[in-house]
Amino acid sequence: MPRYFNDELLRRLRNDIGWPALLKQLDWPHKQRQRQLAFLCPRCGEYLSAVNPATNLGRCFYCETNFNPIDFTIAVQGCDFITAVRYLKPLLPQRKINAPST
Repeated sequence: MPRYFNDELLRRLRNDIGWPALLKQLDWPHKQRQRQLAFLCPRCGEYLSAVNPATNLGRCFYCETNFNPIDFTIAVQGCDFITAVRYLKPLLPQRKINAPST
């Protein structure tokens, strides 16, 4: 099976796309609850969820599903992996390039 995307791109999509930007881009229901970002679970429809900023994972505690940004996009849009990756690529933050010192 051919590889469509390199490991670095997939790592960045999973780790570098912030959930606030993701939820806004997807126009998905979410809210702040006691300084914790919660979202409507696309699998079970409950709001018993949270995002862990340290791991960049969302979790629904009701249906016990974990989501990274790719998984979440697939669940929300009902699309396949390749479509989700292509959808998310524009959300990646630009890498900072250090200017050469003189």
